[in-house]
Amino acid sequence: MLDQPGSYGLALHTTTPELGMALDNADGDRHQRVITLGRSMAGELHLQLAEFLHPRQWTDLKFIAAARGPGGFTGARMGLVVARTLAQQLDIPVFALSTLAAYAVQQWEQGCIPPDRAIALEMRAQRGQLFTAAYARSGETAVPQALISDQVLSPEDWQTQLETGIPGAPHVIRVTVTESLADSVGSLLNLGQQHYNQGDRPTWAEALPFYGQHPVTIKPQASAKTDH
Repeated sequence: MLDQPGSYGLALHTTTPELGMALDNADGDRHQRVITLGRSMAGELHLQLAEFLHPRQWTDLKFIAAARGPGGFTGARMGLVVARTLAQQLDIPVFALSTLAAYAVQQWEQGCIPPDRAIALEMRAQRGQLFTAAYARSGETAVPQALISDQVLSPEDWQTQLETGIPGAPHVIRVTVTESLADSVGSLLNLGQQHYNQGDRPTWAEALPFYGQHPVTIKPQASAKTDH
């Protein structure tokens, strides 16, 4: 067990074919890298991460923020396994954070959406459904409030939520993978830092992926016929 935490926060975004990594010690040493790995993510992730961290040591980390989804099933699981393993070995907190929440934070940070306006996000899921969520921000450095937590809805049910379940007039964003969700890894890191600053210390065992759906369609079994 480490007596003193390191000085760097690390963020991992693996829910798309791109690997997003961000590193910051809150003292001017900040780096971000996004690499398209596609199907080579499994074989390249550890090597890319070690190269990105160098010349810093693993023990320089004080927390890890990892995108938990929604997004690709395999990618989300892969990033969280790495984050959980490192957090367990280093005895540091790991924040499993919503992909959609990080994207909303990015929109506020870049000035695309006023910070006092809520953001509702939708992203295509399987079988004609949508990953959905809505977030509001009470201040520039405040952890966003989930007005609607990440969930999977039909387009019709989501429209009802937009009309009746969110106060005010939220800005609706239709998120696609082509918008490079991994680019929001810097905002993912900032979100993890905000949680860390307010005293949150989740353990590695609490870092779980958000799938929302089963990755395959489960067909009901045919009823067994009985001969009479």
